[in-house]
Amino acid sequence: MPNDKSSTNSSPRKSLSPALSQREREEDRLVCAVDLGGTNLRAANIDRHGRIYERTRTATPKTDKAEDIIAGIVSAVRECETAALNRGAQIQAVSVVVPGSVQVGTGVVVNAPNIPSLPGFRLASALGAALDRPVLLENDANAAALGEMWQGAARNCKTIICLTLGTGVGGAIVLDRELWRGVDGTAGEIGHTSVEPFGGVKCKCGNFGCIEVYASATAIVRMACEGLAQYPGSSLNSISAAELTSERIYRAAIERDSLALDVFRKAASYLGIAMANVINIFNPEMIVVGGGVAAAWDLFVEPARAEVMRRAFPVPAARCQIARAECGDDAGLLGAAWLAFENNV
Repeated sequence: MPNDKSSTNSSPRKSLSPALSQREREEDRLVCAVDLGGTNLRAANIDRHGRIYERTRTATPKTDKAEDIIAGIVSAVRECETAALNRGAQIQAVSVVVPGSVQVGTGVVVNAPNIPSLPGFRLASALGAALDRPVLLENDANAAALGEMWQGAARNCKTIICLTLGTGVGGAIVLDRELWRGVDGTAGEIGHTSVEPFGGVKCKCGNFGCIEVYASATAIVRMACEGLAQYPGSSLNSISAAELTSERIYRAAIERDSLALDVFRKAASYLGIAMANVINIFNPEMIVVGGGVAAAWDLFVEPARAEVMRRAFPVPAARCQIARAECGDDAGLLGAAWLAFENNV
């Protein structure tokens, strides 16, 4: 984990040694990492040691115009940039992660089911022009996997699968410490693999029965709403549909609410099916599970693991660790920064 994840207001350091001064200047060069989520837009200044400094967070614009997304990201970066300059540090690059498929080389968003204004949009070049600095673009789950490889649960692993359970379900594949993006840059979309092909719920991607519609925060809320009539004694019946969140369902499950427990058992079962599939295909050392839903780790990890053992080949299933991500919401930000430093942007 980073040595210091808190904000700092320290004044610029001074040194009489030219060598030390150069090293200090290197440490003061930052990447402004931006995590454009389906719900929140977050940004942070990060140094090459994984230390996080200034942060900002706002709601992701609900819009059908890509220009509004651009404006939101630019505002967040400018806020971080001003905070860095106030303490004598500088942003050298901007690295943005989005919840969907991207073409890293061209900076084009290929698919983003939860941000419908972006598919086909040249996001990296538009941001580069607006900010007048280099901008990298990456899939959010890919970035989260790299963050966990750099500073988190998978520090000692070379081949991992990362699942990010948030508004949607993201996936990432790291083979021998290299991201596997596929021919078109769309590899790793594990959230849009089918786990319920017959009569499954329709996903925003257009498919039916994706793991995203069974194991995401959005799915947990939907399944709870669908089960209210069957569980009239559930405490969740006292909450209006507009106020029902995955967090409130989690709290109800902790209090042994039958409906809430059933929802998490169902989500865990589908998650286990997806995990068994990737274990059989990739034979990874570890599956790292992150995102907001990972807060309910204790509720779903054992049922998911049991499903894996029922469905996957015994040897790879037994050797694959299933670990909770350690970097939390910072995983994507850290991975975005790591990419910029590794590519000398």
